[in-house]
Amino acid sequence: MTPLQEHIQSSRRSGALEFFIETRGPERVVSRMPIQPGLLNPFGVVQAGAFVWLADVTASVLVLESLPADARGKNFPLAIDLHTSLFGNQKEGDITADAAFVRQGRRVSVIRTRILGNQGKLLAEITSTHMPAS
Repeated sequence: MTPLQEHIQSSRRSGALEFFIETRGPERVVSRMPIQPGLLNPFGVVQAGAFVWLADVTASVLVLESLPADARGKNFPLAIDLHTSLFGNQKEGDITADAAFVRQGRRVSVIRTRILGNQGKLLAEITSTHMPAS
């Protein structure tokens, strides 16, 4: 059995996700995520779900800059739709999420998050729609 087949047959899955907010403001949030072994798929590149997770959390931070959540979670920006387009990938270095509003509303906000790799290469674009929790 090849290593890929062994991975596919394995019932154990694990990984670690960690990122850092580099820029935070009412119009734009930028996060950076170092590529670590726990983020990689069997082919040695970042698993697509890691892109989506990074974009979702970065977009949520952007919404929270304008509409903070209270201690009970009211106004926390719940993602109700995520659309992902994947354009590339990489094996090492950092990936950056750059989130900005497409539309900022009181009830519905739409954010476009660009996932950039080494030398600013566009790896993915995620458009997410968020509503405040009640």
